[in-house]
Amino acid sequence: MGGTNDSSPNHFILVGFSDHPCLERILFVALLIAYLLTLLGNTMIILVSQWDPHLHTPMYFFLTHLSFLDLSFTTSSIPQLLYNLNGHDKTISYAGCTIQLFLFLGLGGVECLLLAVMAYDRFVAVCRPLHYMIVMHPQLCLGLVSLAWGCGVANSLIMSPMTLWLPRCGYHKVDHFLCEMPALIRMACVNTAAIEGIAFILAVGIVLSPLVFILVSYGYIVRAVLSIQSSSGRHKVFNTCGSHLTVVSLFYGNIIYMYMQPGTSSSKDHGKFLTLFYNMVTPLLNPLIYTLRNKEVKGALRRLILGNLTFGKTL
Repeated sequence: MGGTNDSSPNHFILVGFSDHPCLERILFVALLIAYLLTLLGNTMIILVSQWDPHLHTPMYFFLTHLSFLDLSFTTSSIPQLLYNLNGHDKTISYAGCTIQLFLFLGLGGVECLLLAVMAYDRFVAVCRPLHYMIVMHPQLCLGLVSLAWGCGVANSLIMSPMTLWLPRCGYHKVDHFLCEMPALIRMACVNTAAIEGIAFILAVGIVLSPLVFILVSYGYIVRAVLSIQSSSGRHKVFNTCGSHLTVVSLFYGNIIYMYMQPGTSSSKDHGKFLTLFYNMVTPLLNPLIYTLRNKEVKGALRRLILGNLTFGKTL
């Protein structure tokens, strides 16, 4: 840790991987490529879901929001990380750190809840197929998404100020590559048991409760699938639900490890790479998971590409 001489009081120093310059160069190239692919893949999902009438369903309404969240989630930290990896300047302003922490906590919380909403959508589609469009009407879909956004933002409004207001006794070096809650809590020069307890309680509501809801929903889905006589019907359900379960496993696994033990108990080195994973790898893989396993999205992409080619030939 460094003292006040290391940086002005209105700045933080993001240590990140500065002790490993070779790793920084490799990470810069890898993250730049991954970030561009993430922008491309998630933008493609949003555009296809909006342009193709076949995808104007609740499932793709939620998937559009998930892709937008992934775009926002990565953009909240990856450009700053690329800037720091590419030069000797590792600083971030206090305002920049505040915004980054708020967005990171808020968008992460929204995604946890949105994945639970998507599980409910799959539950209704599989267990009550004849009433699906009646139950999942546009007003309910919009209400569920608004609830997810509201709870995620509220969680961030509580935790961000509490984390930033912790006394640090002049220390400004963040042993991470972004302003993340566990790293900022570790910087405190006071006992952090109270804020860690509050973080744990909120994590139960934002992380564990949606996960339990997802598992219960899929318990009912599995029971319904086993009663389907047609093998093609079972295969179709497994394809759509399998994509969602894969995304849930990737996202929740890392989030639970990081935020159910937010302070000094979590490994610093593991924390950095796990943060990289759910901040970059998961948003990168989500479009691939939903397109490779989903015939509807692949069909929409095919129609979009063929339509553009046909339009080009007529010019």
